[in-house]
Amino acid sequence: MADPQGFLKTRQRELPARRPVPVRIRDWKEVYEEQELGQLQRQAGRCMDCGIPFCHQGCPLGNLIPEWNTHAWRGDWPSAIERLHATNNFPEFTGRLCPAPCETACVLGINQPAVTIKQVEVTTIEQAFDRGLVRPLPPERLSGKTVAVVGSGPAGLAAAQQLTRAGHTVAVFERADKPGGLLRYGIPEFKMEKSVLDRRLRQMEAEGTRFRTGVAIGSDITGRQLRDRYDAVLLAVGATVPRDLSVPGRELRGIHQAMEYLPQGNRVAVGETVADQILATGKDVIVIGGGDTGADCIGTAHRQGARSVTSLEIMPQPGDERPASQPWPTYPMLFRVASAHEEGGDRIYAVNTTEFVDDGAGQVAALRLVEVEFVDGRPQAKPGTEREIPAQLVLLAMGFLGPEGPGVVEQLGVDLDERSNVRRDKNYMSSVPGVFVAGDAGRGQSLIVWAIAEGRAAAAGVDAWLTGSSSLPRPIAPTDRPLTV
Repeated sequence: MADPQGFLKTRQRELPARRPVPVRIRDWKEVYEEQELGQLQRQAGRCMDCGIPFCHQGCPLGNLIPEWNTHAWRGDWPSAIERLHATNNFPEFTGRLCPAPCETACVLGINQPAVTIKQVEVTTIEQAFDRGLVRPLPPERLSGKTVAVVGSGPAGLAAAQQLTRAGHTVAVFERADKPGGLLRYGIPEFKMEKSVLDRRLRQMEAEGTRFRTGVAIGSDITGRQLRDRYDAVLLAVGATVPRDLSVPGRELRGIHQAMEYLPQGNRVAVGETVADQILATGKDVIVIGGGDTGADCIGTAHRQGARSVTSLEIMPQPGDERPASQPWPTYPMLFRVASAHEEGGDRIYAVNTTEFVDDGAGQVAALRLVEVEFVDGRPQAKPGTEREIPAQLVLLAMGFLGPEGPGVVEQLGVDLDERSNVRRDKNYMSSVPGVFVAGDAGRGQSLIVWAIAEGRAAAAGVDAWLTGSSSLPRPIAPTDRPLTV
């Protein structure tokens, strides 16, 4: 283990400081300052190397957390990154973006603040890059088999890297102009600078993975053509159909889906020009939806100079303590303050939008809402609680329903499940032989750590189908679910 008395000597959980709000909302740089290395190593030393490390269960990747905590505590960064990369292709992504279910499953968290696992993870990979320990790992020989990966988000990238290293010739197709999917155009720069993504993509290209950007599978190349050209196809197209809000006034100008708004902000943040950009500057902004996407909209609106930002959520406000119905080691619903919330704005819970108000010229001017209470699990309006909030920009961040049906999914003829996700067997293969699916397209909207785990597991399925067997790791099965109650 790390320090046998570490959790006794260092009882407090220490994280890197966030840059001051007045400073960080003036730029798009990452929010967190660099943590002093000695402090980070002391935090790693709090890991107890439990006989049954429940952090493994909290993490779908099966990350070997006590092992790389020990190496980080000792300052043995080559060994730490070897253990970290053994289960996770992209710890620089998860170390910044994952909500860390491993930490809520940490045994120390029963009666002390949990080990700062996520921070140890991101520090380990950054130390590895700084020390030249992350190198391309091209295959020793090629299999002669070809694989098309459709989609370059975390699931597609993880599968592509695994399959390339297994010796297959892999082409990743992305309809956007650059690879990365939501990592590039959904995640704001202040949460993960795109130089972090580009750094990893360069490694993948050096290993032999080929990226075909600006190619829309389903129109530029049909599903049938793709299937004819490649020995196997892996769909990692995500769950990109957004949930909408059908209330009076939805057709007004100034009401947009979050994924119409965020990609434009991301492009401008890295110096690109966007014609007719959706901007929050000088406006009263309302974000409907209290999840990560909503927080991304809030942070972006602050940096664009919004006059006010209000977040609406239909669910009641969670408490500050783990509820009895969500005991350790499950991931509890708690009131969390993301960096974007810290930057300002109001958060209103247990309300439902009833109407968008027209300014008389077809532009949204306000939003009408009503407070709700839950009866038998369904929200019911509370009479006499209706009110109106000014809004010139409304952003819908209410989650996603599934993959887009028209296009490659329809052309390939794969079966869908009752939630409109692509149905797959235990090896991640769809109803069409040789066509596999990984990530949100098969699982439904989920976390980045699940996407990477699915990409790795699906790669093993593809490899076995192409060669008869596979030695690639398979961290999860399609039926696995997060550690919740």
